[in-house]
Amino acid sequence: MRSRSGKTAAALVVLVLVGAGVYGERNPPVTHIRIATGSQTAVYYAFGKALGQLVEDNLPNADAEVMVTAASVENVGLVKRKQAEVGFTQADILVTGDAPPDPRVRALARVYEDLLHLVVPTDSPITKLADLSGKTVATGAPGSGTEITVDRLLQVAFPEGDGTIQRRRLGLDDSAAALRDGHVDAFFFSGGLPVQAIEDLNNAVGIRIVDLSDYVEPMRKAFSTVYVRRDVNDSVYNLPAVSTLAVPNFLVVPADMPDDVAFDLTKLLMERHETLARAHPAGERFDVRSAIGTMPVPLHPGAAAYFRSVKP
Repeated sequence: MRSRSGKTAAALVVLVLVGAGVYGERNPPVTHIRIATGSQTAVYYAFGKALGQLVEDNLPNADAEVMVTAASVENVGLVKRKQAEVGFTQADILVTGDAPPDPRVRALARVYEDLLHLVVPTDSPITKLADLSGKTVATGAPGSGTEITVDRLLQVAFPEGDGTIQRRRLGLDDSAAALRDGHVDAFFFSGGLPVQAIEDLNNAVGIRIVDLSDYVEPMRKAFSTVYVRRDVNDSVYNLPAVSTLAVPNFLVVPADMPDDVAFDLTKLLMERHETLARAHPAGERFDVRSAIGTMPVPLHPGAAAYFRSVKP
């Protein structure tokens, strides 16, 4: 199984997915499955790496490539352009209000939920979102779901404009380093619990997570009902419990992926989900009842066929 940067992948010749007829041929062609993930210290990468190994171990004549990317926005773009066969993405990247989802993208499954973290040093005067005024804040990497969610959140929280906030467009690892070194006052990151980089930062220098629960309903009204309220319990980071904004994650594929390939990938996800759980604790909440809930993004016909086959 290979791993490379999604930025590099965009410059390469696009591989052709050949899934039909994988089984039963004497010399079947190789099915290439490129999986667009995110930072190597976040959940998308952990899940993507586990999924890639499942592909190589269980699908005949298939190989997998795990792509390190800026996450959701870049991943969806790669899938649309046929530069990735599978991509992890937050649901809010795919839907806004009543606008229909992009017809080039279909879902394999809903996998888990991302919770938005607003991270500050332990002794920070920032105790609520409004306290970000006048501060330097890392708001997510370009091409990330974090940046999209945070941009929407700041529109809701600062309807007159957030011009006093000095934004830094940093990914998770750079955000954690910048907070540790005093270059930013706070950072946002949207990820499944626990986020390893945030856990490591707390162990190294001490942090707090700011409660964002007051903004869940305004976000639902302004943008999408995919947003929900979720708790970060005290056991997650050994910090006081808070509530925050959360959004489900989908695995998406090109709409024209061969049905048998989509069926086989969905079957792997569901029937080997314990492998995902071992890759990251967020996988422990992955089951058929939750996985099928991808609306308003339609399931790929191959994925839908799998879920029909296991319906009680």
